[in-house]
Amino acid sequence: MNDRVNSETPTSRKILKPRRLALLGTVAALGVAVLAASPGSSKFGPSSFIAPAEAAESAATPPGFGDLVSRVKPAVISVRVRIDQDSDKSAMLQQNRMDSDEGSPFDQFSRQFGFRFRGGPNGMPRQRHQTMTGEGSGFFISADGYAVTNNHVVDHATSVQVTLDDGTSYTAKVVGTDPKTDLALIKVDGKTDFPFVRFSDQKPRIGDWVVAVGNPFGLGGTVTAGIVSASGRDIGNGPYDDFIQIDAPINKGNSGGPAFDMSGNVIGVNTAIFSPSGGSVGIGFDIPASTAKLVVAQLKDKGAVTRGWLGVQVQPVTSEIADSLGLKEARGAIVDTPQDGSPAAKAGIAAGDVITAVNGTAIKDSRDLARTIATIAPGSSVKLDVFRNGGTKTLTLALGELPNERQAKANGGADGGIEQPSAGTPRLGLGLAPAGDVQGAGQKGVVVTEVDPQGPAAQRGIQTGDVILNVGGKPVANVSDVRSELAQAKSSGKRSVLLQVRSAEATRFVAVPLA
Repeated sequence: MNDRVNSETPTSRKILKPRRLALLGTVAALGVAVLAASPGSSKFGPSSFIAPAEAAESAATPPGFGDLVSRVKPAVISVRVRIDQDSDKSAMLQQNRMDSDEGSPFDQFSRQFGFRFRGGPNGMPRQRHQTMTGEGSGFFISADGYAVTNNHVVDHATSVQVTLDDGTSYTAKVVGTDPKTDLALIKVDGKTDFPFVRFSDQKPRIGDWVVAVGNPFGLGGTVTAGIVSASGRDIGNGPYDDFIQIDAPINKGNSGGPAFDMSGNVIGVNTAIFSPSGGSVGIGFDIPASTAKLVVAQLKDKGAVTRGWLGVQVQPVTSEIADSLGLKEARGAIVDTPQDGSPAAKAGIAAGDVITAVNGTAIKDSRDLARTIATIAPGSSVKLDVFRNGGTKTLTLALGELPNERQAKANGGADGGIEQPSAGTPRLGLGLAPAGDVQGAGQKGVVVTEVDPQGPAAQRGIQTGDVILNVGGKPVANVSDVRSELAQAKSSGKRSVLLQVRSAEATRFVAVPLA
């Protein structure tokens, strides 16, 4: 999330790579036959006849959204910002805007789909010592001028101006931002009777109507409608992804605007689209109202957001991992490694533990764990149900406050040959050497010196230079240790074995089939 692009131009809207376009380009052609009959034809009967089913369908047609729009539209604002291009931040912002989509973890999506940036003539970037302007959307949530928009709309802004539906404009100040959820709270002073809307208290159902209002392409006060297409979407942006997917058309400039239910309550904040061209293809993503309410409340009170911190690196429990551990269901989050000095480490949580519940509420996967812990205030006491060595135990700990993001790194690499296991011993397809024998690999585990591209380990993403720390829950220091644990896993009737692998990016668990 910290790598989010902070501005955009039409050339930066490279949402889908060319090879993916075919996935959206496949359509089914439906032929429509038009039948005509003469007035006296006995085959078709009178042309004015309406079947009962057709009459019922006509009566069930929604009457329109006019009443709803007239109530909520005055609370929706256009947000215009200025960014001093003479600053280092602006120069970096301009570079990111041109180059960051390609190859990024979420290059198929744009968190800044709706921030319409104005550059120089013919779409070319302005020269230094000038000012860039951008346009987005937002909405009032209180009569005294508090309004919500996206973080990327106001990020690095030197001035913020909002325009109401009646054309009046006001200067706004940024109260606080939260890059992790892409939300921002701004404030307009001077009045206490601004029109405002409220967040919904209910999660929308798939198929419910949704109405989006915003400022697409600078055309303020634009209304579009559709349905809720899906919920709980993860677009690879961060651990708190939990987006609502809608098909109401949203485009550049809609960013930060609201999506309403039929009661006029805000169900989500428009923040991303999925598109090959930068324009709407009917796949948009909204930050849920439940998330926005929690974040906005903290921004209003403190100007920033604090989150609970457990201090573990986790990954989802796959069916293969569950089988190798003896878990009945592929649920929960398996701990790759607890960070030194973290609340988890102090409470005794170890690598290989599976966190299955927080305060009695079942955890579905690693994203669910991250979102659950983030909603709990730092310093709070929590109870974790942990599956370890075939049994479940409950640990109690006090959460810390989420610090700056950390990244574990390790180096490794050597030359060697692919393993030659003895008869009956499963084969991983790896060349291995003790970590202590390889410069920069540390003293624990065995280093992968060569990978058979057709072997089971390669199929699970293990690469040269990775360090295997343990096999089947047991630490390994040499090739003999690895062979012994593989043989033990096979004799126990397991179909896969769990490896703890440290790479340059992170430490993770990998379930490898026993061949």
